[in-house]
Amino acid sequence: KFEHPRSGSLGFSPRKRCRRGQGRVKSFPKDDQSKPPHLTAFIGYKAGCTHILRDVDKPGSKLHKKETCEAVTIIEAPPMVVVGVVGYIKTPRGLRTLNTVWAEHLSDELKRRFYKNFGKSKKKAFTKYAKKYSDGKKQIEAELEQLKKHCSVIRVLSHTQVKKLSFGQKKAHLMEIQINGGSVAQKVDFAYNLFEKQVTVDAVFQVNEMIDTIAITRGHGTQGVVQRWGVTRLPRKTHRGLRKVACIGAWHPARVKWTVARAGQQGFHHRTEINKKIYKVGKKGEASHSASTEFDVTKKDITPMGGFPHYGIVKEDFLMIKGAVPGVKKRAITLRRSLVPQTSRNALEEIKLKFVDTASKFGHGRFQTSEEKAKTYGRVKA
Repeated sequence: KFEHPRSGSLGFSPRKRCRRGQGRVKSFPKDDQSKPPHLTAFIGYKAGCTHILRDVDKPGSKLHKKETCEAVTIIEAPPMVVVGVVGYIKTPRGLRTLNTVWAEHLSDELKRRFYKNFGKSKKKAFTKYAKKYSDGKKQIEAELEQLKKHCSVIRVLSHTQVKKLSFGQKKAHLMEIQINGGSVAQKVDFAYNLFEKQVTVDAVFQVNEMIDTIAITRGHGTQGVVQRWGVTRLPRKTHRGLRKVACIGAWHPARVKWTVARAGQQGFHHRTEINKKIYKVGKKGEASHSASTEFDVTKKDITPMGGFPHYGIVKEDFLMIKGAVPGVKKRAITLRRSLVPQTSRNALEEIKLKFVDTASKFGHGRFQTSEEKAKTYGRVKA
């Protein structure tokens, strides 16, 4: 009667607001030098959710050769721009940065990241650094040689092109993306050749691949113990409220232990979720950007009627990922390659979409396209 499993995991303590508004990759996939150099992460922006129909190919399962309806998240991922390379050396205390080499030309949306008030500033960031390129790049080449000689881990600095999106943000998100594959010299050359160039999302991820999402969850402010820790409500007749913890500890030790559920911040936490399957990669200006399939040949774009609520229209490249992704709409989602080789049946299954829903997500959407709606309604009074 007096024993039961505790409510809420302590593994996520302390439940505090995240200091950064952006997911941080704490570990990259293991390096395999036999493969050619490639990038291992990307940043996209959450647009919203819809659902799809597909046939399940899973011999032995009750769903085998049957149709299933699944929720998917659309993540808009315009090309990222590589603007630098960082070299790390291994020390007994972990990795240490040896040097950072930046590109010659940096865009304003990236420079905004280095200022509190860009409008009032003199915008002098990197003006002196760019002079390193004027003397025949001797100093830059010397620094790159230093990275090739001493470093063991090479990462590129790349930023998103947030101006290409339909919401009002002007400040780009910057992150380090590790280069895996090839020798250190090949990695540095690969990074240097990417300077000031755009990297598309399909150069990092493929369809049917399992990836991890790293993001900040939706914030709920201060919440009580029932919502935050899932403790049981007290009986109806309880004096002074019933959504509480009845006993917060013994008389001695005369302090409240950290394991006791208390009210406080819920949400806006940094979370990594693993094994999200990519169902579709949409390229801007190509047939893959539409929501048409072999079974549903209606000409329709991936954006639902009336746009994604609180987001708008998806114009750039996008990923369609099975299930939910942490965070609110417009939030930057860090996408990372899986840390482990995937062998499960779910990971190896080939996905063939039969139908992608584009009905309005604002209310009970009845129509897939505005043409279909016009056909049903006929001419309406102006």
